[in-house]
Amino acid sequence: MSEKSPQHYWKANLRIIWICMSIWALVSYGFGIILRPLLAGIRIGGTDLGFWFAQQGSILTFIVLIFYYTWYMNRLDREYDVDEQ
Repeated sequence: MSEKSPQHYWKANLRIIWICMSIWALVSYGFGIILRPLLAGIRIGGTDLGFWFAQQGSILTFIVLIFYYTWYMNRLDREYDVDEQ
């Protein structure tokens, strides 16, 4: 099996998907819901950090993850010679 096989490409794709989804779950559910009482003492923008993550932090993290995933997949596509350019 070659180093640049479709199976390796697919495994790399699934790995980055799982990493991005784990980060998003940690930020939205972990920081916004589960760990909110622990983050209540930290103030940001006039409210506690747990509330900030629940209202804005998870959305901003999701947007950053979208841009990161796009950048990473373009690089991966070029590496495995499956890009559209």
